[in-house]
Amino acid sequence: MKEHYYDKLFNIKTKGDRHEGGSNKSLHYHPYEPTPYSALEELFRHYEVKSGDRVVDFGCGKGRLNFYLHYFFHASVVGVEMNETLFHAAVENCGSYVGKMKKGQDQIQFYCCLAEEYEIDARDNRFYFFNPFSIQVFRKIVNHILLSVEKAEREIELVLYYPSEDYIYFLEGQTSFELKAEVILPYLYEHNPNERFLIYQLEY
Repeated sequence: MKEHYYDKLFNIKTKGDRHEGGSNKSLHYHPYEPTPYSALEELFRHYEVKSGDRVVDFGCGKGRLNFYLHYFFHASVVGVEMNETLFHAAVENCGSYVGKMKKGQDQIQFYCCLAEEYEIDARDNRFYFFNPFSIQVFRKIVNHILLSVEKAEREIELVLYYPSEDYIYFLEGQTSFELKAEVILPYLYEHNPNERFLIYQLEY
């Protein structure tokens, strides 16, 4: 029900299944699956995003998170998607969203590239991961983020949905990121402990 409500509100189409966009060429990248709107509602009851933030969603699919964040928080958002079919769907959604809202054209961007090829912008300060790829790719991206912070120091946070143990072990054992908060999804978490968000903050 919420999938239909929010898609209609934003004037977009983000529903889809794991086989949409064809099979990925690399075993390092996982199939398309948008974050449920009900999960986003729960996350943002506990986690604040400000209009001055610039959020990067790696493996953004059709852009669901991007439009949600822009609509409710007026934040700048970047979607990075390697699959051309999904990328074009995100761009099409952007046109529909901006056309209805009459705003957001300068604050919503999508890039079609491998996640590790995205060049971290000095304004990027929030990074979202719905377990989109292997730990090898995740390590590269986190290292790119850390290099970016060396050039332009700023507050950095990572938001992990359905976090893999590999991601957690890497962040907590080999980086300066520290767990800031955990948001569990009611009714789902008790059946599946992966149904949660972990928010990590870079400590200096």
